[in-house]
Amino acid sequence: MTTLKSKLQDDLNAAIKERDELRSSTLRLTLAAITKEEVAGKEKRELSDDEVQKVIAREAKKRREAAEAFAQGGRPESAEREKAEGEVLATYLPKQLSDEELESIVVQAVNEAKAAGAEGPRAMGAVMKIVNPKVAGQAEGGRVAAVVKRILAG
Repeated sequence: MTTLKSKLQDDLNAAIKERDELRSSTLRLTLAAITKEEVAGKEKRELSDDEVQKVIAREAKKRREAAEAFAQGGRPESAEREKAEGEVLATYLPKQLSDEELESIVVQAVNEAKAAGAEGPRAMGAVMKIVNPKVAGQAEGGRVAAVVKRILAG
């Protein structure tokens, strides 16, 4: 078992003992998603820590989107629960980049892309190819794309 998955398992056991319903249900769902990912495909396999982290990030994104949908649908109590579950999952993810850090990485990538001959809004793909490996797991794709568009336009 990977170290991150075993940490989730240990935290689940601790949450159950503490009778922390929110954490235990969130961790159960996350571990179920990890198990589902492990058995997907033709053969059962063990996920690496990076793959487990991607599953956790996907689950956290689901929580954020559900919270927004509940808030727009006039169900604030459900939105609050989803936000709380997202915060529980955020503790297992790497720290997100601040806007300033993200912007500096993007500016550097734009300069690299311009040096390679890509310019204007059409350079978006080239810039994203440079930025994505640098910010993997530390910034959401939509957030990165918005910053890249803004800098290319300006």
